[in-house]
Amino acid sequence: MRGDITIQRLNADAPSAEIVACWTFEAWGHLHPGLTKEQAIARLKAECGHAGVPTIFVALSEETPVGTASLIVDDMSIRRDLTPWLASVFVVPEWRGQGIASALVHRVEVEAAENGIERFYLYTPDQQALYRRLGWQDVESLEYRGENVTVMSRQLGL
Repeated sequence: MRGDITIQRLNADAPSAEIVACWTFEAWGHLHPGLTKEQAIARLKAECGHAGVPTIFVALSEETPVGTASLIVDDMSIRRDLTPWLASVFVVPEWRGQGIASALVHRVEVEAAENGIERFYLYTPDQQALYRRLGWQDVESLEYRGENVTVMSRQLGL
C-alpha cells in the first residue's frame, strides 16, 4: 500500500461522506430495488458512528477518498441471526491492487475487536480469495437478491 494512504473514521458531515455513499450506491444499489441515491446518502450518514457498530472508514490519499469499508449491524435480510457485518468494502478502480482493501478490512477488524466483538460476517459474490487470504472462513453459499454469494465469518482474537 502506498505510504500516503491514511484510514480514518468517516463522519456524517465530512465532505467525503456523499462521495462514499455514491460509490456504494453505484456498486450495490441494484441489490436494494427502489432505493434512491438520496436515501442511500442518508442511510450512509446514519451509519457514521463514533465507535463500534455502526462505523464507516474511509481510505484517503491526502484529502481524496480512495476506498471505504463499514462495520454494520445487518447486511443480509435473510440472515438476521448473524451480526455484525463487514460491508461495503470498495476501492476506487485506479487505486486497486495496492493493499487498500486489505488495510480497510484490517481496520474494521481492529474496530470490532476493540468493541468486544468476537465474530463477525460478510458476504461476497466474487472476492472470496481476498477474504480467505485475510483469515475469513466460508459459512455457506447461497443465492441472495439474484446473485450467488458466499457468507463468510471471521473469528477475532485467535
